[in-house]
Amino acid sequence: MKRNYWPLFFIGIFSFVFSMIIWTVRSATSLPVIEDHSFMKKYQDVDENYNNMMDSNSLFLRKYNFEFYLNEKKFDLTTDDIKYSQRVLEKYSLHKDLLKVGKNNLKIVVYDKVTNEKKDVNIELIVTKSISNDSDMIFRNDDFLSQDKIYTSTFELKESNNWIITGSFNVDGTIGYIYIKTNAI
Repeated sequence: MKRNYWPLFFIGIFSFVFSMIIWTVRSATSLPVIEDHSFMKKYQDVDENYNNMMDSNSLFLRKYNFEFYLNEKKFDLTTDDIKYSQRVLEKYSLHKDLLKVGKNNLKIVVYDKVTNEKKDVNIELIVTKSISNDSDMIFRNDDFLSQDKIYTSTFELKESNNWIITGSFNVDGTIGYIYIKTNAI
């Protein structure tokens, strides 16, 4: 009598696939979940309102001159880095090596385009690692020293890593958003 081994082969394949499914689910559930807080909002809100946020940026820039200084380098209200991966930024970005391990400085000033007077700003800003949120530094108006409507603050980074600086600036109900990817050296 000749033996048929196909049923054993089928049982072996089924057992292997079933064990891989269980392994995948267990591995996935054991990893930490890190929620993205770009622009200080949940990613679902950003996804749903992205076009409105960019329109708000355009309106903000039509009304105000925005100056954002990071370690004495001046930035406009930019969100260009949001479309680039970290690897692309490492090769081609103009925003490389902006941060330092150790003390870093922030300075924010907003001028009205018509009157050229400095404006009060409601600031919500976060400096976060690109891969985790265990080192998040959140800045609001209380974290800035305001002198003659010039907002300054310092923060310290403990490690060289890829970082994201994101947040919003509210002046008289008009909101501007910023998103900068960089690294610390």
